[in-house]
Amino acid sequence: MKKLWLLAALCAPLLATSAHAYTADELRGDCQIAEEMYAGQKSSDPFQAIRSARCIAYVAGFADSYAVSEYLAGKVGVKLNAFCLPNDPDLSLRLVRAVVIHVERVPPRTTVGPSTLVAGALAKAFPCSDTLESK
Repeated sequence: MKKLWLLAALCAPLLATSAHAYTADELRGDCQIAEEMYAGQKSSDPFQAIRSARCIAYVAGFADSYAVSEYLAGKVGVKLNAFCLPNDPDLSLRLVRAVVIHVERVPPRTTVGPSTLVAGALAKAFPCSDTLESK
């Protein structure tokens, strides 16, 4: 019986699917819908609103968690400086647009996780003006 459990444990990773609860393809589709809704396109499908909200919540949650990380890093004298979000009333739209632009360049069915894609999108769209190097 122990050998059977050991065999099952060794084979489990081979049968496992992606560990991400939210895939890059789902992120791409959801954020494209969110961008369309920001542009004023209407849909009679309530699922579209849910998908749009999922993108907006994911990206905003990522940005908020980064802000907390940056704040805590600053408390110990570390500056993350990965990206710098502007103080903008249209920030949510700009975040979604940045993600759409970035993920549209990624091949379908990529193994890159959505958090990595969002980090890359925000780093490209909102670079910090100050550098970490001393002058």
